[in-house]
Amino acid sequence: MTDDTFPLGDRSVRRIGFGAMQLAGPGAFGPPRDRDAALDVLRKAVELGVNHIDTAQYYGPDYVNDLIRDALSPYPDDLVLVSKVGAARDDAGRWLPAMRPEQLRAGVHDNLRSLGVDRLDAVNLRLMDGGEDFDVELETMISLRDEGLIAGIGLSNVTREQLVHAVQRTEIVCVQNALNLIERQSMSLLRECQELGIAFVPFFPLGSAFGGVNRLLTHPDLMDTADRLEALPSQVALAWLLDLAPNVLLIPGTSTLGHLVDNMTARRVHLDDDARKVLDAIAL
Repeated sequence: MTDDTFPLGDRSVRRIGFGAMQLAGPGAFGPPRDRDAALDVLRKAVELGVNHIDTAQYYGPDYVNDLIRDALSPYPDDLVLVSKVGAARDDAGRWLPAMRPEQLRAGVHDNLRSLGVDRLDAVNLRLMDGGEDFDVELETMISLRDEGLIAGIGLSNVTREQLVHAVQRTEIVCVQNALNLIERQSMSLLRECQELGIAFVPFFPLGSAFGGVNRLLTHPDLMDTADRLEALPSQVALAWLLDLAPNVLLIPGTSTLGHLVDNMTARRVHLDDDARKVLDAIAL
């Protein structure tokens, strides 16, 4: 492990990875607007050093995993593919819970099929509405790992209490919860993960990806700080997350090459004490 990497299970990944959700159509539903451009973004991400890609079969559904396979297979030896189960989409793109044991198992097999792999490096159990029966869901994930279909179990959209309960039953390799400059409810969960040596992967690190005005990137204090540091607001927002703790792994997503390069270079942004003070005080 270096300052630029952190363990994700038994693998070491760079702290800025790539979240593939935005490669699908609007709302992570349907095909990409430009398939060739999406393939280019994935290949460029790996070229720039990304070795941690976050995905899900229900992004699309299927489209995003198909893009990853077509762009990158045969996969580089150091590439870590992390997916998630626990949700599904209906024909209108609405998000539905899919947390029964047979649904979780089918979700893992769907990911294996669409990505073209025999085992997934990690799979997050994504809780919808708090989960129906957390112990049953967790036991299903343990069985899938014991069968060799997944290497590590992660949790997503969980409480600190659920994490503490889970680690008493099995190893947890990562936690995905919303965390960014203006959405900080999971800060105590991040600290718990830090104490336990578990990777914490913020989703929506730059605010919501589902359209509308992005209140984070347009916050005047962030914009002023970015201007002073001669960086982009998005880069400063990502740098703030990296600065929180060494176990933070970022997965900013984009469908354009320009934004990809911007996100990847966020690690070069140095936050001085004045910047930390201003950013830490941001609240809406």
